[in-house]
Amino acid sequence: MMVPPITGSPKTSHLIELVSEMRQIGSFNNMSDSDNNTDNFKYAVYPTIYLTIFALGAFGNGLSVYVFLKLYRKKISVNVFMLNLAISDLLFVWTLPFRATYYLMNSVWVFGNIFCRIVSYSLYVNMYCSIYFLTALSIVRFVAIVHPFKHLKLTAVKYPRIICAVIWGSVMTASSVLLFSGNTSPEYPEKCLDLQRESIQKLLTLNYVVLVVGFILPFCTIICCYVLVIKTLLKPRAPKAKIRASHKKAVSTTVITLFMFLLCFLPYHILRTVYLVKSDEDNLSKLLTKGAVIAHCLAAVNSCLDPVLYYFAGENFKERLKSIYKR
Repeated sequence: MMVPPITGSPKTSHLIELVSEMRQIGSFNNMSDSDNNTDNFKYAVYPTIYLTIFALGAFGNGLSVYVFLKLYRKKISVNVFMLNLAISDLLFVWTLPFRATYYLMNSVWVFGNIFCRIVSYSLYVNMYCSIYFLTALSIVRFVAIVHPFKHLKLTAVKYPRIICAVIWGSVMTASSVLLFSGNTSPEYPEKCLDLQRESIQKLLTLNYVVLVVGFILPFCTIICCYVLVIKTLLKPRAPKAKIRASHKKAVSTTVITLFMFLLCFLPYHILRTVYLVKSDEDNLSKLLTKGAVIAHCLAAVNSCLDPVLYYFAGENFKERLKSIYKR
């Protein structure tokens, strides 16, 4: 995903053609298929799931942003990451009704080329910002348990703000080529989210880069944090009768984050890679297309699950939420 800026070299036109297809990785599961059963499957699943995620995600993340802004004056580092994660989810879920409309109209895009780019761009930005914000949260919780004195430095709000700014800037810059790449299929301007079979080979290399940088490295980091936190809590000096609140939140953060990676992001990245590699096998392609539709929906479900993380692992989030409902 991390593509260097395009300069005026002799290969500029070739690079522009390549990055114009980058958007399609986010929608790898939408390749045009003559099989009516496969088409009917995605036309039935996508609108239902997208609209459900929109309703739940808009409510959950909208409420979460409100709660975090009420808590913001307390300047708790963990809540800074969670606030940015909630904003990322909220910006993404508002694009889902347009995606649902596209499939309700049998893959006809009526919202224009520019908005097509924005919708595709938002998918990438949300997914990889979410991955890195979740990773940062796991690291902070890990440091709080394993290296509590170093954690005092991390609690200074300026460091989380800097980290969040770096994450936003890196992901948005790397994905910005999607805003200048045009339609995925210039010959068919009504198409927006479809992957063309002739583009697959060019996407494979790009997919491997995104897979390693955008998923494998953060995933391995979270697993390491989880293992080390559990190992620390199992030591004799760790409290046994009653785990301190900070320990409970550390465990909750790592467990919920690991669960979301396994449910939402792991299937998506595996199916995307397998689909690009095996899509030339017609019999397997039909099965992969249906599997990829499900994996794509699971990736979007992450926007609904993040508020669960805030409730169980956010600092003072649960108490503040209860106080709001008591008014």
